[in-house]
This record gives sequence, structure tokens and C-alpha cells, in this order.
Amino acid sequence: MADNTFTPPGPADFELPPIFGGVTKPMILIVFSVLIISTFFLVTTRNMKLVPGRLQFAAESVYDFGRNTIAREQIGAADFQKYVPFILSLFTFVLVNNIFGLVPLIQFPTMAHIGFPAAVAILLVFPLYHFVGVKRHGLRQYLKNQFVIPDVPKPVLWLLLIPTEVMLKFFFDPVNLAIRVFAAMFAGHLLVLVFVLSGEFLLLEAGPLLKPVAAVSFVFAIGITMLEALIMVLQAYIFATLSAHYIGRALAAHH
Repeated sequence: MADNTFTPPGPADFELPPIFGGVTKPMILIVFSVLIISTFFLVTTRNMKLVPGRLQFAAESVYDFGRNTIAREQIGAADFQKYVPFILSLFTFVLVNNIFGLVPLIQFPTMAHIGFPAAVAILLVFPLYHFVGVKRHGLRQYLKNQFVIPDVPKPVLWLLLIPTEVMLKFFFDPVNLAIRVFAAMFAGHLLVLVFVLSGEFLLLEAGPLLKPVAAVSFVFAIGITMLEALIMVLQAYIFATLSAHYIGRALAAHH
């Protein structure tokens, strides 16, 4: 804001300067999220009881959700168990980094930086997706399962469908997985910034007739924050569910 002119927030406001030695706030939050998740599960499972307390119940509920609602449903009862730690880690990791956007003094959803969800999708989810498929079926059969659609004329198969499937499996699927959570976190946080900063501008810089409008802007900011909280949980669920779906697809015997 300069010369009583409101300057709306934009992508540049998400580019935070280094705190020290090239280390930025989002980098610290990523490490902090791992410490929070690890500490939570270590503390809550250290002395488990038959009748759980509140923290143990919370940990068991999160585990049950990741195990049964996500992993079992998407991968299948025969194969899901060994992938539960990975899927649960994905869900809690994305969830905590999203919720950082609501925490006072932090107020920055780490997944609003495309590099973080892209790294998880491209470096973790999709290498595992293809690895488990090759391990289960062998390289030749796995590629056939993934890219060859039965009963399709060979010219259409080789000139259209196989190139399309290769682009989907190796490019668009990982990009789509990363962009879903990034776009939701970026857009939601940007909307909150717009209404908070515009409310501040109206309250401090605008004329007397416009000052009451600041209250409307702050009300919208609160409403969008509540909606964003729901979306943060939903996007963590979608990210983990799609990841489990890809693993289940790789393990399946047919396309």
C-alpha cells in the first residue's frame, strides 16, 4: 500500500526471503512437521492402554483412517497392509503442512509452494507406484498392463493410445497429484490475504464512509479461513487416496 492505494497480494507474497544461509520459512516448516508427526505418534503409542486416553484415541483414529478408509479401500484387502505406513505418512505430512496456514505466527501452508508437493509426488509416490508394479508383474507384463488396452486395433493402439497412456502415467498423473493440493492451498491462502489486507486498508487508510466496510472484509476473511480449514483436511485425504489408488492400480492384474 502506497499513496493511499491498495496493492492486492499476489504470488510474490509467497516468495519468502531466506532466514539464514538460504534456509527459508517453508523449509523449516517441512522439518518441523516431521518432528511434530513423529513426536505425536511416539508419545501416544509409548504406553498404550486397553481403554485409551484422548491422545491415544486420536492417534488410533488417525491410524485407522489411513489404514482402513484410505489404504484398504484403494489398494485392496490382499495387499494393503505393507503400504499403510507410507499412506499414513503421506496423509499426516500433507495435513500438518496444510494446517500450518491456520496456526498463529506461522500462518503459511507449506504446500502452497509447488516444489514441496511436486517433490513428494515425483520423488516418492510415482517411483514407488512403478516399482511395486514391476516387482509384482515383471517389467514386460507391467508395461503391458499399464499401457496396452485389449481388443484395440494396432494402428490406434501404437499411434494414439500407448503414447497417451505413457504421457498420463509418467507426466500428467504426478503433475495432477501435486497441483491439486498446491492450487487449493495457494488459492485459499491468497483469498484470506486479500480480505485481511483489504480490511486493514479500509480501516486505516480509507475515508470515514468506507471504514465500516472493513468489518465486512474481516467477516469474509474469517469465513474463508473456516472453509480453508475444511479444504486442508480434504486435500490431505485426496492426496493420500490418489497415491494409494495409483499403488493399487500398479498391483492390479489388468489395466
